[in-house]
Amino acid sequence: MSKIVVVGSLHYDIMLDAHHRPEKGETVMGTSCHYKFGGKGGNQAIAAAKAGATVTFAGAVGADEQGKFLLQTLKNAGVNCDSVEVITTVPSGMSVAITDTEGDYGAVIVSNANQHISCRTFRDDTFWQDVGMLILQNEVPEITNIHAASEARQRGIPVLINAAPARQLSPELEKNINLLLVNAVEARDMSNITVDSLDTAVQAAEVLARHFPQVVVTAGEQGVAWCEAGNTAKSLAAKKIALISTHGAGDCFTGVLSQALIQQRSLEDAVILANDAAARHVSQPRK
Repeated sequence: MSKIVVVGSLHYDIMLDAHHRPEKGETVMGTSCHYKFGGKGGNQAIAAAKAGATVTFAGAVGADEQGKFLLQTLKNAGVNCDSVEVITTVPSGMSVAITDTEGDYGAVIVSNANQHISCRTFRDDTFWQDVGMLILQNEVPEITNIHAASEARQRGIPVLINAAPARQLSPELEKNINLLLVNAVEARDMSNITVDSLDTAVQAAEVLARHFPQVVVTAGEQGVAWCEAGNTAKSLAAKKIALISTHGAGDCFTGVLSQALIQQRSLEDAVILANDAAARHVSQPRK
């Protein structure tokens, strides 16, 4: 059975709830605080595992209680952690996220150990045995993504990058990407098209598909658009749900999308499944 390898970030998340997110210089009184597993890489690995995939994670944590928590959470979800390095000289990655009463959030991350992922693992053929897809994000150094993507591509393994947070991708990385997954902000930065509707999401997907074989643009409450190079983009309106929190929706989408694709689903079918899963995710209380 094909496995998914996720190379990416692990963060110990501090989650705050408040009436609104602070403006510059403003102090806001929060209403609650809790702590959870996080990092786009880790969240996507768990989402793929929950969808039924066999998942291996490659990353790094500090030799601290936060690192122990992050590793144990991955293992409890059935994710193979043999390629997660424990680094004694730096702490584990962390983030602080604030969710407002409308269910939207903003976050600040501090990468720490995520900046020190060893690339030696990617040169080992056994690491890639039975792997059907590699998933990357932008919360780790680009050189890490380049090494992982080039090694995967040499072995004929498709590479999906969730290009978040937004940053310019180097040509060396771009040439190894099979599927680009971006939200409205990232799509805008990469296509120079303001994505504020389903129509503009379609336009952005078509522009980006000039550079990548497959593109998916998630546009939040507008819906999602996707395009395969040389074809006309398609779109799907967002499902009508009662929003509780958008936190983690993109990672849920990525995990379910990747699991569907390694099961040989079409891109369209995979997007539909992922969109349904993300809609359920944002309408459920966070634990």
